Amino acid sequence: MVKIAGVYPALITPFTKTDSVDESGLRRLVEFTIEGGVSGIVPCGTTGESATLSHEEHKNVIEVVIDASTVPVVAGTGSNNTHEAVELTKHAADVGAAACLLITPYYNKPNVKGLKAHFKRIGDAVDIPLILYNIPSRTGQNISAQTQIELAAEVPNLKAVKEASGDLKQVGTIIQMAAERGLDYAVMAGDDFLTLPIMSLGGKGVISVAANIAPKAMSEMVHAMFNADLEKAQEICLRLYPLFDAMFLETNPIPVKKAAELMGLPAGNVRLPLAPLSESNVEKLRAVLKGLGMV
Repeated sequence: MVKIAGVYPALITPFTKTDSVDESGLRRLVEFTIEGGVSGIVPCGTTGESATLSHEEHKNVIEVVIDASTVPVVAGTGSNNTHEAVELTKHAADVGAAACLLITPYYNKPNVKGLKAHFKRIGDAVDIPLILYNIPSRTGQNISAQTQIELAAEVPNLKAVKEASGDLKQVGTIIQMAAERGLDYAVMAGDDFLTLPIMSLGGKGVISVAANIAPKAMSEMVHAMFNADLEKAQEICLRLYPLFDAMFLETNPIPVKKAAELMGLPAGNVRLPLAPLSESNVEKLRAVLKGLGMV
């Protein structure tokens, strides 16, 4: 069973000029990030535009990434439809995913009883590790530390959370409660900005937007933390701060796809209802990439 730790790029999904999935480009992105030293790859998350992939495309992207990858693949298979989430998760497990990432059901805003039943149903359907994805800004609902710990105790293969709540107190509480109860439950940062603070509390790494275009630097930063070289980790983090900021000039993944394009990596446009990065923000992004020697 894969150990959830390190840097996992939340991989962009490249599209062709006719708006279909660019499979050869996808393979190139997998190769690029692996060459940068990442610990695993996460296709079909928010950054991979999972919301606008058809079920057929979603499954195909996961299969292509698994075929191309030499590191563990954590497939994004969450949904606000429990039946759909079970179907996608079972498919990912069947084709060789090492783990699956499950977003909090969005729009429905389930009560705690419903949340638990949702994740338990998925956990019962597969025997690979599962990772919660807690991002209240996207889903309208936070999974509290208490609920996460109760879920981890009730669902044996629930092994980690991608914490994108931005709440460091909640992060610390999750880590503290998991340790007190002897649970094998890791916290992965869900925001590049907060990787170091979360790791300083005992977090195990990051599921990263920036690692799409700076996999080597992100990997070096996280490994420096693992090696207790705080000075090196801080230096890399502060150097990358303008990049972290630029990744959210507009809604993710609009900036990171444009950054990949500027670097000569496969990207293509974002799909509607997202629209391309504004020209003024393209220039800001270009300046950041130039400042870091990335273009």
